[in-house]
Parts: sequence; C-alpha cells; structure tokens
Amino acid sequence: MIYFQLLFLILVANGAPIIGRQLMNGRWPRAIDGGALFFDGSPILGPSKTFRGVLCSIMSVPVVALAFGLPWNIGLVVACGAMVGDCLSSFVKRRLNMPSSSMAMGLDQIPESLLPLLGVWYQLSLTLEGIVGTVTGFFLLELGLSVILYKLHIRKHPY
Repeated sequence: MIYFQLLFLILVANGAPIIGRQLMNGRWPRAIDGGALFFDGSPILGPSKTFRGVLCSIMSVPVVALAFGLPWNIGLVVACGAMVGDCLSSFVKRRLNMPSSSMAMGLDQIPESLLPLLGVWYQLSLTLEGIVGTVTGFFLLELGLSVILYKLHIRKHPY
C-alpha cells in the first residue's frame, strides 16, 4: 500500500507545477536559474523550471500525504526530491544541447521518481524491489498521463 501512496505523491509532485501554471494563468513564471548560462553557454536549467512550479509542488504534496495518513514531512521530502530530480534532468538535458521541455526517455522520469523514494527509503523501510517497481510504475504512468493531459490542453507537449 505504501508504494501506491508514494507513487501517487510522486505524480502529484510532478503534476503540481503543470496544474499550478494553468490555475495561475501563467503568472509568476520566474525561472529558477534566472536565465543564467552555464560555462558551456547553455542555460543552467531553462525557462520551464520555475519558482512557481517548485512552490506548487512543495505546498501540495505534504497536504496529500496528510490525507493518506502519512506525516506531512514525508510529503515534503517527496516533493523536494521530485523537484531536485526534475532540475537534475533539465541540467543534464541542457548539457546535451536538448531544448527546454524536450523529451529524453528515462532521463525525464527516473530522477524525479527515484530521488524522492531514496529520500524516504530509510524512514519508511522501503525495499529495492519496491523502489524499482515504483519507479517503473511512474515511468509508465507518466508517459500515458502526459498524452492525456496534452489532449486536455493542460500540458504543452504530449511527453
């Protein structure tokens, strides 16, 4: 049961920035990196990684964790881990000269699901099999949900 709860928390953590952008009509789009460039001349993260998105995630996931009967701090760790994983993915994609919001199969899903699980691994006594299963579940769900959210005009890209 805990793995399904964590999977849902990870989905909320990664979906909250997208929903937040819609609910706020695109307001407060300040990029985390402030438009700064890395020494290779590419953006550090890119314009799609915003303070708005991070705040939406870290404010919503603890509430959902409480609704599941989990401590709020589990939700906070999951949200922070997902956002760090998402930023890490963006950082790597910029080094590979991939544009912002481009698709990188695996790179877009694994860090943002694995890091939150590693963050709560000890506290929740997670197993390697459970972590691998949850990351795999997120990978598959994220690919399917992205297409649905795109068709509903919530997401900008179908990936």
